[in-house]
Amino acid sequence: MRIVFVGAVESSKIALEALIKAGRPPALVITLPPEAAGRHSDFVDLGNLALAAGSAVHHTTDINALETLEAVTAVAPDLTLVIGWSQVCRRPFREIARVGTAGFHPAALPRLRGRGVIPWTILRGEEKTGSTLFWLDDGVDSGPILLQRQFPVDPDETARSLYTKHTENLAQMIVEAAAQVEAGNAARAEQNQAEASYCAKRTAEDGLIDWRQSAASILRLIRAVGAPYPGAFTFYNGQKIRIDAAVPVENSRRFIGLTGQIQAITERGFIVLCGDAECIEATSWEWAPERRPPIHAKLGGTAA
Repeated sequence: MRIVFVGAVESSKIALEALIKAGRPPALVITLPPEAAGRHSDFVDLGNLALAAGSAVHHTTDINALETLEAVTAVAPDLTLVIGWSQVCRRPFREIARVGTAGFHPAALPRLRGRGVIPWTILRGEEKTGSTLFWLDDGVDSGPILLQRQFPVDPDETARSLYTKHTENLAQMIVEAAAQVEAGNAARAEQNQAEASYCAKRTAEDGLIDWRQSAASILRLIRAVGAPYPGAFTFYNGQKIRIDAAVPVENSRRFIGLTGQIQAITERGFIVLCGDAECIEATSWEWAPERRPPIHAKLGGTAA
C-alpha cells in the first residue's frame, strides 16, 4: 500500500517513526522547509528521517499548491495521512489518495474541534478526552471517525503529559489504521454534529498570567500551556519570567501582601500571592538574570 505522509511537528515524527518501524514507510513525505520552522513551537524536520527510510521528500508551505498536488499525484497513493499540519487540506488534495485522506485530532471528536485543543482540555477541567483518527472533509475536524481511543484526564495533567498520552496512542493507532485501510475494512463512523464543540486558536501571548485570578486558575494555566507550548509567563521590571511549574502553598493565608507580590523565597523557588488570597510556589522558571526575583517584588504587567 502506498502512503503519503504530511507533517512538521513532534507528533508527526512519532507517527512517521511508527509507520517506518511497522514496515510501512511512506512513498512520499510532505513537510515544511527548515526555514519555516517558526510556524510551530514544536517543529521537527522530517527530511532526514524520511530519506533514511527510502521515502521521497517534498517541502512546501502550501499543502494546496499546484506543485504539491502534482507531487502527490505522481505517487498515486492509496492513503494520505495528515499528522501535525495546521493548514486546511482542500478537496483537490484530499481526493488524490484512492481510499482517502485521514488526520489526527487530540480530542474525542466531535468534542473540542479546532485549535489549541490540549491546552483547552486542561483549562476547561475536562475529565475525559480521546485520541481520534478521522477522514478529512470540507469542515473543521468534522469528518467520519476512523479510530478513537478515549481515556481519563488526570487532575494534575500537564500539557506535556497529555501530549505524551496522545502521541503514544497515535503511534499505535496510525499503524492499526493503515492495516485496516489495506484490508479494506477501515471504519467511517459519522460524527454526531449536535455534540460538537469548538476551540478557538491560542497564541503565545495567551500564556500571560493574570495574578488577579485564583491560585487554582493560575496553576491550571501553568500546567496547560507549558512544554511543548510556549508556556505561562509574567514580568518583573519589564523582564519576562516564564514559569514552567508551580504548586499550591499550604496555609498560604499566613502571607499578607499585594496580589502578584512575591511573599517568600524558598529552596525550590518563590511564593506569589494570587487574587483569591491563596499562594502558589513557582518551582521551575526561566528568567534572563537566572536567579529568583527578589522578595516583595511585584509581578505582572508587560514588557517595558
